[in-house]
Amino acid sequence: MTDPNAPFTLDPADLPPPAETPQTAAQPDAPPPAMVRAAGLGRRRGGWLGKVFWGALGALVLVLATNALTVTINDLISRNAVFGQIALVLLGLLLFTVLIALIRELAALSRLASVETARAASVAARSGTMAEARAAAETVVKLYRNRADVRWGKAELAGRMAELVDPDALLDVTERELLAPLDRAAEQEVVSAARQVATVTAVVPMAAADVVVALVTSTRMIRRIAEIYGGRAGTLGAWRLFRAVMAHLVATGAVAVGDDLISSVLGGGVLSKVSRRFGEGVVNGALTARVGLAAMEVCRPMPFVATKRASVTSVVQRALTGLFNGRG
Repeated sequence: MTDPNAPFTLDPADLPPPAETPQTAAQPDAPPPAMVRAAGLGRRRGGWLGKVFWGALGALVLVLATNALTVTINDLISRNAVFGQIALVLLGLLLFTVLIALIRELAALSRLASVETARAASVAARSGTMAEARAAAETVVKLYRNRADVRWGKAELAGRMAELVDPDALLDVTERELLAPLDRAAEQEVVSAARQVATVTAVVPMAAADVVVALVTSTRMIRRIAEIYGGRAGTLGAWRLFRAVMAHLVATGAVAVGDDLISSVLGGGVLSKVSRRFGEGVVNGALTARVGLAAMEVCRPMPFVATKRASVTSVVQRALTGLFNGRG
C-alpha cells in the first residue's frame, strides 16, 4: 500500500514518450508565463518623450534636494554651530560614498566594454591574420590575468601558443583552455536560477510573486554570469546586460516557450494534470534557462565555436532533477 506521507518523486522513465504525451489546450485568457512578462519588462524601450520626462523629473528632484540640504545646513549653522558642523561632516561622507559608488559603476561599465571589445576582436580574428588572432587571444588572457580559476588554462595556452600557426586553431585552443571551466560555472548558475524560479512558481500561489521572483532572479543570474566571465557588472551595468540579453532573445525568437520543450523534458501534459502551478513552474524554469544561456552568449568574451553550448533541455533536466528528487 502506498504511504500517503512518502515524499513525491517523479522518475522521467515512468513518463510516456513526448509523441504520446497528451497536450493541454491553450487557455486564451491565461496570462503568459512569468518569465515572458519579466522579459517584456526588461526589453521594453521608452520613447524620447519618456526620456525627457524622467530626465527632467530627476533633475528637479536633485535641485530640490540640494536646495533643501543647503537651507537646512545654513539654518543649523545659524542656530547651533556644532550641529551645523556635524551636518556638514555627514553631508561630506554622503557625497564621498556617492562618488565612490559612481566610480565603481564607471569601472564596471569599463569592464563590460573590455569584454565586448575582446568578443568583437575574437570574431574578427576568425577571418583575419595570425597576428590578429594572437592579439585577440592576448586580449582575452588579459581579462583573466588575476583569476586563479583559469591559471592552469593560461599556462597551457602559453605553452602551446608558439607552436600554433593557424588563426582558427589558436582561437579554438584559447576558448577551450580559458573558457571551458568558466562555462561550467556559468551553467551551474543557470541551473540554480531555473530551479529557484520553478520552485517559487510551483509553491507560491500569488500571481505577481512569480513575476517579481523571475525578474529579480534573472537579473542576479545575469550579473553573476557577467562576473564569471570577467564583466563585474554594477547596478547600471546589470540592467544594461539584462536589456542586452532580452534583445538577444527577441532577435533569436527565444522569448516564448512551447509545449515541445516541456514535453521533451518531462511531458507537459502529465505535469499539467499533476498540478497547474507545477506545470507553470516548469515553464518558467525553462524560460529562465533560456535567459541564462542567452546571457552566457552575451557575456562571453568569445563566441561558442570550439566548445559546445549547453542546451535548454539539458539545463532544465538538471534543474528539475534537483527539484523533484532533492539532488543537485
